[in-house]
Amino acid sequence: MYKGYNLKLNRHKLDEYLESGESIFNYRSKKVRCILSDFINKSGRLDASKMTNSWFPDIEANVFISHSHQDRDLAVSLSGYLHYKFGIKSFIDSMVWGHSDKLLKMIDDEYCTNNRGKSYIYQKRNRSTSHVHMMLSVALSQMINRCECLFFVNTPKSINSSNVISSTTGSPWIYAEIAMTALIKRRSLDEHRGEGVLESHMTADSVPVDYHVDLGHLIDIDEEAFDNWTETVPREDSHHILRYDHYPKCYRALDHLYNTVK
Repeated sequence: MYKGYNLKLNRHKLDEYLESGESIFNYRSKKVRCILSDFINKSGRLDASKMTNSWFPDIEANVFISHSHQDRDLAVSLSGYLHYKFGIKSFIDSMVWGHSDKLLKMIDDEYCTNNRGKSYIYQKRNRSTSHVHMMLSVALSQMINRCECLFFVNTPKSINSSNVISSTTGSPWIYAEIAMTALIKRRSLDEHRGEGVLESHMTADSVPVDYHVDLGHLIDIDEEAFDNWTETVPREDSHHILRYDHYPKCYRALDHLYNTVK
């Protein structure tokens, strides 16, 4: 990751891009594999490394979008807008949440049922849930590390702000993702773009837990700043900024973001 942004965006202006965002979301979701037999090694045991690498394929994306499950449509619309406007490829974390539920059920049905197969064994299911959640956490960390930019969609549905100092969330995944962004080593644009390139949800609703979230390392960007960024990206034929000549549109847009919202 190169930079992360605390994006306060809660509007209907992006609704018209929901359909295009859905098509991108569905196309990428189909690449997520949930075939249990593919994850079993020669000894008949589940291969965690293979599951992490194959379950979440090496999807190329410029931007990682972190959001509350209740803001799913807003995140998908944002993805559609960024792709339509700049050709920016986004990875939305909810692409993997639903698939993790599916994978967990397959594992539970295979390994955690009682002799009659009509119910699950409590202890075994606890362990299987821990394994799947750990693999999900690792996979999301890897994806955040690969994306050069992160947008955290900050709305009242994701963050409970009692005051300007303390922020909490009821989502363990939001807490984990934001914590990861503070720990992951910052990588240069050249590292991200290559040498010489200038290129059912899991929720905490049933268990009310407050996770204190530190957003101080993310750069604040409100709707006014967001609009200013998207409406002032230099054109390819700009004579004022020569470094943008023959530069991929998505990189021009992201570089402009990094230069204008600091």
